[in-house]
Amino acid sequence: MEVKNWTYEDLPEFTEEVEGAKVIETTGDEVGVSYLHDVEYANVNGTPLHLQILIPFSRNDHFNYMGDQEGISLPCIVFVQGSGWMKQYVYGNVGNVARLAMRGYVCAIVEYRHSGIAYFPAQADDACNAVRFLRKNAKRFGIDPARIMMTGDSSGGHTAVWAGLLHNDDTEQNLFPGISAEVSGIIDYYGSTSLIAPDSNPQTVNHCLPDSPEGLVMGGKDLLANPEYARALSAECNIDENTKIAPVLIFHGTKDRVVNCTGSAALYRRLKETGHPAEFYLVKGADHGGPEFWTEQVLDIVDDFAKRCFAGF
Repeated sequence: MEVKNWTYEDLPEFTEEVEGAKVIETTGDEVGVSYLHDVEYANVNGTPLHLQILIPFSRNDHFNYMGDQEGISLPCIVFVQGSGWMKQYVYGNVGNVARLAMRGYVCAIVEYRHSGIAYFPAQADDACNAVRFLRKNAKRFGIDPARIMMTGDSSGGHTAVWAGLLHNDDTEQNLFPGISAEVSGIIDYYGSTSLIAPDSNPQTVNHCLPDSPEGLVMGGKDLLANPEYARALSAECNIDENTKIAPVLIFHGTKDRVVNCTGSAALYRRLKETGHPAEFYLVKGADHGGPEFWTEQVLDIVDDFAKRCFAGF
C-alpha cells in the first residue's frame, strides 16, 4: 500500500482472513469522551479560574482537538463542583460527569473563587462567567450556544441555583460584555440552598457561626446573630412570583448527614408555590453524594429534563 496522507474514506480496509481472529462490528456512532484539562476561562484579580471540559465524540463526528469543531453543535451541561464554598477538588467528579458526556452533552466542571478569597455571590458570578466563556467559544468546543444548562452538587448546587437567579449580564461582574449567562435549566444535586433551619447542616457543630462554611462565605459573619445574612444566602428566601428562573430539577438523599434534605424540600415548595417549574426526586437512603446519584435511572431523568428544557419545557 502506498505511503501517503490518506483520508479515512480512501484508505483501503484490511480484509485479510486471519485464522482465529474475531471481528467486532462498528457503526462509527460509538461515543467516546475527550477530556480537556484545566482550560482557563477567567482571571479575576490575579486568580486564574479553570474548566474541566468533557466533549463526546464519535468516528463520524470528526472531532478535532485543535481549532473550531466543524458541524458539531451539542447541548452543554455546566457542573459546579461542591466544596462547602472552600477550595474545590475539581477533578473529583470527572468520572461521573463523563457519563453525562456519554449521553451527548459537552460538560464543563467549574472552578470558582473559594470563600478564603471571595465572598458570596462571587461563586455564582464565576459560574455565570464560565457559561459566558463557553458560549463565546461555542464553536471551539462544539457547543450549541442556545442549549446550555447549569448544574452543581452541594455548595455547587447552591451556586448553580444562584447563578440562575443573578441575571447580571449588564453589570461589571460580566467579564464577557455582550455575552449572556442565561441558561435553559438548572439541576441541583443535594445543594446547600437553605441555611434557615437550625439543623440544615446536621454535622456542622458551628452551624451559621462566623467560622462555619456558610459564615465564611458571607465574610465571616455570624448568621445566628444576624439572620438577614442567612436569608440573603438561602435561595428560597429570594424567590417570589416575579422572580425569573429557569426550570429547576432537584435531587437529594433522604439520609444526607451533611446537608439536610429539608433544605431542598423548602426550595422545591417555594418554587412550586410561586409558580415556577420544579421537579424534586428523593433518593432513598442516599447520603451526601455517592453512586446513587449517577445511576442509569438518574441519568435518564437528567437527560429527559434537559431535553424538555431545551425544547421550551
